[in-house]
Amino acid sequence: MRRDTARADAGGDQRTPAPARPLVIAYITDAESADVLRLAMEGLGDGLTVERGGIRKAIKDMAHEATPQVLIVDVSDADDPLVALNDLANVCERDVRVLVVGESRDVSFYRDIVRGLGVLEYLSKPLTRNNVGRYFLPIVQGRSPAAGEDIGGRIITVCGARGGVGATTIAANLAIQLVEQTRGYVSLIDMHLQSGAAAIMMGLKASAGLRIALEEPDRVDALFIDRTSVPVSDRLRLIAAEEPFESTPRPTTEGVTRLMAELRRRSNYVVVDMPTPADPAIRAIYGLAHTRLVVMNPEIVSIRDAGRLRVMLAAMPDTNPPLLVLNRAGSRHAIPTNLVNNALPAKVDFEIPDIPNDMIVAANLGIPAVKRSRAFRASMLGLAGEISGVRVDKARTGWFRRAISR
Repeated sequence: MRRDTARADAGGDQRTPAPARPLVIAYITDAESADVLRLAMEGLGDGLTVERGGIRKAIKDMAHEATPQVLIVDVSDADDPLVALNDLANVCERDVRVLVVGESRDVSFYRDIVRGLGVLEYLSKPLTRNNVGRYFLPIVQGRSPAAGEDIGGRIITVCGARGGVGATTIAANLAIQLVEQTRGYVSLIDMHLQSGAAAIMMGLKASAGLRIALEEPDRVDALFIDRTSVPVSDRLRLIAAEEPFESTPRPTTEGVTRLMAELRRRSNYVVVDMPTPADPAIRAIYGLAHTRLVVMNPEIVSIRDAGRLRVMLAAMPDTNPPLLVLNRAGSRHAIPTNLVNNALPAKVDFEIPDIPNDMIVAANLGIPAVKRSRAFRASMLGLAGEISGVRVDKARTGWFRRAISR
């Protein structure tokens, strides 16, 4: 352990105050992971310090400097990570909370460092803001969830800053891409009860039942979900409605909560296409979501409303800041991205290029845009990778694309 060098003065009744302990110091070997940490923990401000270097530099520094409250170390540069972590423990104060980053995906390695060495959490590379926000940030903030508290699939909400920005297109194609990249089970929910377009984009017809589920929660169970959802593939199901314009749907908070809970039990990911503005009951989904996407266009009114939405979502308790997605970037007469960033409370997280011809043809034919446009698919690869933590070769053709072309 590091020894306190403070000494009593000549009178024996005064001591030099111990230096204030930093909140978080991270030792990371690569620039990409360091950038992800900074973005995921931007709310810490000056409380986060990121040093370039791995556990060997951490051991050297901690032997002479104040131990932070939370120490994040990258063990990628260690020949034997277990030995290195033991060496680190010898130079740190005993109450430090240690989080580890590395290359290994071996379950036994995770078990060894978490159960055997007292490490609180481990993430393998590549890091994503989503995983850092989900696993590291709660520990840093002292709100680590109890074991088993958040069992079930992950909810991803996609909302447009205003109508026509392409949020439904992104939600539908994100669901498809998550299936392909993760091989998991995905549910896509179109919460535009009277004017949804997700079903049309898939070349399908909306079924009855979503409004009933939201208004009459007692009827929601596994059998009801099976009857209400429309299979897109063996791993993707769509729930959408097409209620008459003259009707007045009245969703309930209980109905929304029960539907989401049932879908989480059956799916690895639940992608929700959200209306803007949303009914108060439907708006409750934001509080349940693990990842929130705000989609906008490079136009002044869209930028304004995207900023307003981000402020609203970021203010929700115990949630991570939403991801900003700039759709149709680089379109003719569009505001440049650097000026868009200047007008927002945070920089754009993802850009999707303007691909008007392919997108229009895909929508009219009922074909997913990821099948029609390589440029759009490349953007979805990055977005799905950020959400799932699964990266794939952009040139790979997945089973889903073959399935939907049959």
